[in-house]
Amino acid sequence: MILLTVFSSIIDWYLSNMNYFTIYILMAVESTFVPLPSELVLPPAAWLASQGDLNLFLIILFSVLGCVTGALINYALSYYLGRAIIYGLADSKFARLFFINRQKLEKAERYFIKNGNTSTFVGRLVPGIRHLISIPAGLSKMNLKKFILYTVAGSALWNTILSLLGYFFGKNQDVLMRHFNELKYVGYGLGVIFILYLIFIARKKEKNPS
Repeated sequence: MILLTVFSSIIDWYLSNMNYFTIYILMAVESTFVPLPSELVLPPAAWLASQGDLNLFLIILFSVLGCVTGALINYALSYYLGRAIIYGLADSKFARLFFINRQKLEKAERYFIKNGNTSTFVGRLVPGIRHLISIPAGLSKMNLKKFILYTVAGSALWNTILSLLGYFFGKNQDVLMRHFNELKYVGYGLGVIFILYLIFIARKKEKNPS
C-alpha cells in the first residue's frame, strides 16, 4: 500500500512537471547513449494534451528537436573521437552503467552498413538501435545535412505515433474503461503469441546455431 502511494506520488509529480522544455530535454537524453525510453515521455505528455494542458503539435515539435539534439551529440562524439576510442569506451565499466557494450555498438554499425544513410531514418523506429544509430553515422562521417534530414524524418514519424497513442487513450478513457475486460483478454492473447514466438525463435536457433 505504501509502495503504491509512493508510486502514485511520483507519477503525479512527473505529470505536473511535464512541459515543452522537459519534453525537449528528456528526448535529447533519449537520443544519446542514455537508455531512457521515449515511451515514458511522449504518451504521458500526449495524455496531458488530451486533457487540454499541452498542445499535441508542440509536443511533437519539441520532441523532434530534442531527438535531433541528442543524435547530434552522439554523431559529434563519434565523428571527432573515432572508432578506436568509441569502442574503447564501450568496453569500459562506465558504458555498462548505461547498458552499452561492444556487441550493441557492433550491431548498430552492421545495421548502418547494411542500410546505408537511410538507416538513420529507419533506425529511429527500431528498438535497441534507435539511440545508438547516430554513432556509426558519426564514425563513417556521414554528410551532416543528410544525417539531420533523416533523423528529423525518423524521429517525427516515431514521436507522432507515440504521441497519437497517448492522445487517443487520453481522449477515450471512458470507452477504454468500459471495455477493460475485453482489452485485458486481447493483451493476454498477444502475450501468449509473443511467448510462442520466442520459443519458436529459440528452437530455430538451436537447429541452426550459425
